[in-house]
Amino acid sequence: MKQLPTSSPWKIEELIARTKIISITGKPAGFVREISSDSRTTESGDIFVSLAKNVEEAKKHANEAASRGASAVVSEMELPELTVPLIRVSSVRETIADLAAAFYEDPSLSLSLAGVTGTNGKTTTTWIIRHLCDTIGRPSGLIGTLEYILPGFVKDAPHTTPESLEIHSLLAQMRDGGFRAAAIEVSSHALVQNRIRHLEFDVAVYTNLTLDHLDYHHSMEEYFESKASLFTGLEEQKEKKGRAIINADDRYGHRLIDRLSRVPVFTYGQGSNCHFRASNIKYTAEGSAFCLDAKGRSYLVRTPLIGLFNIYNTLAAIAACSSMGLEIRRIVAAAATIPQVPGRLESVPGRRNFQVYVDYAHTPDALENVLKTLRQLKPARVLTVFGCGGNRDRSKRPLMAAIAEGLSDKVIVTSDNPRHEDPVNILREVEKGFRGSSHETFVDRESAIKRAVELAGPRDMILIAGKGHEKYQETALGRQPFSDVAIAARAMATKPLAVAK
Repeated sequence: MKQLPTSSPWKIEELIARTKIISITGKPAGFVREISSDSRTTESGDIFVSLAKNVEEAKKHANEAASRGASAVVSEMELPELTVPLIRVSSVRETIADLAAAFYEDPSLSLSLAGVTGTNGKTTTTWIIRHLCDTIGRPSGLIGTLEYILPGFVKDAPHTTPESLEIHSLLAQMRDGGFRAAAIEVSSHALVQNRIRHLEFDVAVYTNLTLDHLDYHHSMEEYFESKASLFTGLEEQKEKKGRAIINADDRYGHRLIDRLSRVPVFTYGQGSNCHFRASNIKYTAEGSAFCLDAKGRSYLVRTPLIGLFNIYNTLAAIAACSSMGLEIRRIVAAAATIPQVPGRLESVPGRRNFQVYVDYAHTPDALENVLKTLRQLKPARVLTVFGCGGNRDRSKRPLMAAIAEGLSDKVIVTSDNPRHEDPVNILREVEKGFRGSSHETFVDRESAIKRAVELAGPRDMILIAGKGHEKYQETALGRQPFSDVAIAARAMATKPLAVAK
């Protein structure tokens, strides 16, 4: 969190004046040490904002915060018998963003800020943007699925897009630590829940929209509207003139372009009218190359990333960095040194006559893209290990089975974070998408990975999809340590060369 001076500059009554209040019970007074949304870590002098979803939960957390010295509690609910002042508001999510933006002195205004949204590609695109900025000489941070990169250290990322309070705190640390730019993954959940309220973006990037999260959004139209709000929000910015970077080869991208009339729009893709266009694309197992046409000139771009979807991710990042004021020639040079993105077509090391890749693909579109990429490398066979998460969109389960069967020579279905669902039932729903019966099923994911390695022969490629960078398997018992990369590496190391088939 932000390191405050001994005497905080904010009096509680001045800070709460920055948000809309329904009523105040009691007389809040004193200086604010910190804003807290976790009653367990609240300290004396903090304002505690309750994000509880029901009255009983709100009472419990508010009383705990009060017992730990909170100066006041902010809540949407009436909380009688509270021993500290209660500030009632209509929306705690809007309020916590209002308070955080004021408390941390609007850190987004001091950074070149790129926000990336879309179903697939957010993680890789933000990773590339951050690398390009950093390499060219604009020290940059990252907030996303993989990790939070801050001045001098890296923090684990429990959420793709954290709550607004943490976002403002992280950006303030970047600003105060000398960073000049930052890239943020912006999830649809974050957009609906006002987590990016009061952030002003220099660029907002749209990657694509495919089937996902319908357990939360209920329809593709609702899902699209959540994504679109990042871009319509650019029109409301008070300080920055934000730019929209949009994938013109995506059908929802076209709808987004047509909707935006008051912000500059720059398109990317393979179409001749794109502002940033890729052509003459070539792939190898070591990377990709393409011709970039942008701003009236052509450039040869080489990147160690593999596949067409990574061409799009690279194009999006190049367009974003160019719109943030970086020189294209320097951007292109920096693209040649993009580091491996953890869990995104990550090659598992092992001296064997076959290759193993781990990828986060957990949607039908992402799985199809990564399998097509491997097919383009002309392996002898493609062996796919995948599963579908529990307590998530069930409609994609048979679709992913059909895609895996159509693009693989062998499919092994297994568990992928079953959470509170019966993993056997999940596998049965996945299996409805298969036309044939040649696939194999293992409830235990480690056994499935070992089976794929056992079956692999010369020039085969194994894809282990779904979990990517994750270091856990989430079941009804909670999260247990689990790494696809580590398990695959061990399986490869113990497979004798003499019996490779």
